[in-house]
Amino acid sequence: MPPLLNEKFISQVREVLDAQLKEPVEVLYFGKQQDGDYDRNGVSADTRQLLEEVTALSPKLHLSTYDVDADADLARQYRVDKTPTTIFAARDEDGAITDYGIQFAGIPAGHEFSSLIHDMILVSGRDSGLEQSTRDFLKTLEKPLHLQVFVTPT
Repeated sequence: MPPLLNEKFISQVREVLDAQLKEPVEVLYFGKQQDGDYDRNGVSADTRQLLEEVTALSPKLHLSTYDVDADADLARQYRVDKTPTTIFAARDEDGAITDYGIQFAGIPAGHEFSSLIHDMILVSGRDSGLEQSTRDFLKTLEKPLHLQVFVTPT
């Protein structure tokens, strides 16, 4: 497949990642394999290719790919219920993965590409950037909160 990102764009993204990534980021990709190839409509294949191209731009980014059927236990652990899904996490010194709850369902293209890069940088900093008052409020929540944001590529 031809590259999704052109050289000028790659240079710009690499510059941002080099300047702003602090700690390594684990990028977990979940797709659905069908008949030996990912996703017949191309969304999973394009998402995987995009993630491969982006994670290749920095040694601080590590991509792991999983099949939701073959890796069903892991998919359940990360609450993956759609494909393709991308999760951003961190690995500590002991190898344990911390899930920050940031997931993309579908391809992060168009305006969502900047969110993809921003989320990698956010996880790399190991801090949400939330104000202390917001953190204090979140501590008062008594039930888990499931927040989803939906966008379209148009």
